[in-house]
Amino acid sequence: MGDAAGHTEESAPPWWRSAVFYQIYPRSFADASGDGVGDLAGVRDRLGYLELLGVDALWICPVMRSPMADGGYDVSDPRDIDPLFGDLATMDELIAAAHERGIRVTMDLVPNHTSDRHPWFAAAVAAAPGSAERARYLFRDGRGLDGSQPPNNWPSIFGGPAWTRITEPDGTPGQWYLHLFAPEQPDLNWDNAEVVADFEQTMRFWLDRGVDGFRIDVAHGMAKPPGLPDMDPIVVAAVGPSATQPSDADAKLLVHDDSDPRFNNPGVHDIHRRLRKVVDEYPDAVSIGEVWVDDNIRFGEYVRPDELHLAFNFRLAETPFDAAKIRAAVENSLESVARVGAVPTWTLSNHDIEREVTRYGGGASGIARAQAMIMLELALPGAAFVYNGAELGLPNVDDLPEEVLQDPVWERSGHTERGRDGCRVPIPWEGTNPPFGFTDGPDSWLPIPAGWADRTVAAQRESPDSTLSLYRAALEVRRTRAEFDGDTVDWLDAPENCLAFRRPGGLLCVLNASAAPIALPPGTVLLASAPLRGALLAPESAAWLV
Repeated sequence: MGDAAGHTEESAPPWWRSAVFYQIYPRSFADASGDGVGDLAGVRDRLGYLELLGVDALWICPVMRSPMADGGYDVSDPRDIDPLFGDLATMDELIAAAHERGIRVTMDLVPNHTSDRHPWFAAAVAAAPGSAERARYLFRDGRGLDGSQPPNNWPSIFGGPAWTRITEPDGTPGQWYLHLFAPEQPDLNWDNAEVVADFEQTMRFWLDRGVDGFRIDVAHGMAKPPGLPDMDPIVVAAVGPSATQPSDADAKLLVHDDSDPRFNNPGVHDIHRRLRKVVDEYPDAVSIGEVWVDDNIRFGEYVRPDELHLAFNFRLAETPFDAAKIRAAVENSLESVARVGAVPTWTLSNHDIEREVTRYGGGASGIARAQAMIMLELALPGAAFVYNGAELGLPNVDDLPEEVLQDPVWERSGHTERGRDGCRVPIPWEGTNPPFGFTDGPDSWLPIPAGWADRTVAAQRESPDSTLSLYRAALEVRRTRAEFDGDTVDWLDAPENCLAFRRPGGLLCVLNASAAPIALPPGTVLLASAPLRGALLAPESAAWLV
């Protein structure tokens, strides 16, 4: 919080403890090349917007070389930029320009698997069983007399078995390789010293270029149990493709106990300790883990002092607009990190889940609730994450024409699940017609609804009552007021379906999730998400007081 929060230069806590990260889904943020797909030059050109918005750091989803079988999370070269997004020079320019504006830059890294187009995997398929090339991955002989059955019964997160059989160089049916996700994403063997050393090289490559840290994909994966034992058939039924729809892939990552051997194995913590040593070579760098672990004690293990700095807790993003459930999610998230002295993280949406405006009911009510919830999120201690477009109050686009859908979930589900494209529609910047300044070309990679003319950045910038104006005001207040200090919340009595808490620094946050106005407690109102009705807080709104 800087000097405004009463910290001296010497005693200032790490920047990431209270940072607001802005998540950029690169292909949907801004297109500078005119091909209809967002790119790194587009991000660079819009840094002025992000500076005025008031964010502290960027989290850029994968931009490394990739065949794009899974939106860039299938990496064929982790130390280069995919031409779809630009090149290394553009990335360097973006990092330097962001730093000039006081904005840090974090990148997505994918340690659990590579692309099947990675040179390592091509070498593994061409090599013999038992070779050093295959030892980088998890190749196994099949079961049965002819090896025609998978080595174990693990299901893939994306449906079907987690194993694919290769054809050996001599043309005969061969070994199987493990892929917890798509067949195009073979899992790496993290017991292999070469795998660990290569990932460390990748981390240093980007940190040396000025990146301020990483978001670690599937941070509860990587470590596999010795012998790769079968799963309990009951658990297979619970987590397999019949348990949730394919579009709920992230939900299938949630580990409720020790019964799923695919994730959360104890050896993962040794991996994180080793990676943390690399990050610690670069003062101020941060590591942020995607950790789908339900148990709070096990979740906290990932953010012990010598492991990850931060780990995503998705409870707030999974919670409906109900005061009691929101309070329970907040309490749970605080509890999950308190015992290890770590910092909580908060987010309401990302590139994989339905946007909050739609999740909260859509229309004017959905926007009002989303505005109230960002004030609640920003009032909490810890790091906050904002998904690009949330600051514009964008809804999901659930009526995209079938012929434009591009999420692999659409194909994998036999065209029964539309996938995640609805929350990935590009940002509308200006003008009255699509593509609203997102690209100079005629079309964006996913079409932007014509009805978004009033949701563009340009339209909202001039409106004091817009979602964008609220975000800017809230971020400025949060950044400059000492009342946001402290690592805890003190819950106060509140009317039914409302909640109120106070921060140690003196901030009071009140959320009215009910259908009627409520009286505000004594104090000076710093900001409200909707106009006050006299001295009353409107329904579906929030306020900050001191």
